[in-house]
Amino acid sequence: MSNAVEFFQRFPIQRVRASIIDDVLASERQKLVLLYLWQDDCPLCDVAKHDLLRTQERCQWPQVRWLHDEVDEDPALALRYGLHGVPTFVALYHGRPLGRITSWPGSGPFIDAIERLLVRQGLA
Repeated sequence: MSNAVEFFQRFPIQRVRASIIDDVLASERQKLVLLYLWQDDCPLCDVAKHDLLRTQERCQWPQVRWLHDEVDEDPALALRYGLHGVPTFVALYHGRPLGRITSWPGSGPFIDAIERLLVRQGLA
């Protein structure tokens, strides 16, 4: 079983495409949305998936909605969010980008950054 298959079976994250993202974002006005942009056969994406599974309990905030898109299958979202590399996590609130984490800093710094965003948006 590939890392991607296992990750998407075990981690609660919805696949999106450019054609539906605006509708999904409109339905999530009260949550922070984390859009995970990744690529198949990306070693650092695999490390991120592994770390997210390992720390899954700490990454399941009730006020966060997880989305993902594989950028080779749907390059329109990569263009929309000015992707410069993978993995990239785009944080959105009320449909507007708040920031991004590009590359994978490790689960500790990633969790800390998301928790700071939640506090800043009054969601913590």
